[in-house]
Amino acid sequence: QVQLVESGGGLVRPGGSLTLSCAASGSIFSIGVMGWYRQVPGKGRELVADMTSGGSRRNYGDSVKGRFTISRDNAKKTVYLQMNNLKPEDTAVYWCNAQIVTTPFRAASTYWGQGTQVTVSS
Repeated sequence: QVQLVESGGGLVRPGGSLTLSCAASGSIFSIGVMGWYRQVPGKGRELVADMTSGGSRRNYGDSVKGRFTISRDNAKKTVYLQMNNLKPEDTAVYWCNAQIVTTPFRAASTYWGQGTQVTVSS
């Protein structure tokens, strides 16, 4: 059983900052790409940021480039999203996503967290 547990969401004023965390636990052999997605009502889920396990590749959605930073601590099986200069349009439910191998020599499966609400409002 694998779980991704997110934390750090909440209410923040425009221009403020928040840091989201997502910790993986359970029967894990290895973790590949970890990332964050978000969704607002009436719209599809969009990539916010993701990164490889070694950090050689980081991808960011166009709307968050220069404001958000993704990082991870592989020893803690945790990925972070530092969000600066938040805007009202960043308001959404944010989900953690990870490619996890639970059994050696098997393909990775995609796992999702439960989602955490981020609201940017004055």
